[in-house]
Amino acid sequence: MNGTQNNTFPEKEQITDLLSAEKFLAGNYNSFLLESATPEMVRCFSSLLTDTHSMQQTIFNEMQSRGWYPVTKAEDTKVNQTKQKFTAAVTK
Repeated sequence: MNGTQNNTFPEKEQITDLLSAEKFLAGNYNSFLLESATPEMVRCFSSLLTDTHSMQQTIFNEMQSRGWYPVTKAEDTKVNQTKQKFTAAVTK
């Protein structure tokens, strides 16, 4: 192995890993928040969760701008059908 080779992940894999980590943290912080027994803990985990959501959005936007996370816009009719489905389920 020569000295110019490095064993790091390509940038796309690094950013994808960051996004996965933020999603994992958000899920855990949300669970911890729901189990918090004091107002101080609620504030702490709420703050951490907000920061994590912000970081996740930044990473997601960067991936989208590079074409690494393409998102197809849903058709308005499908969005409305889904809204009606869940509205009906909630009002039952």
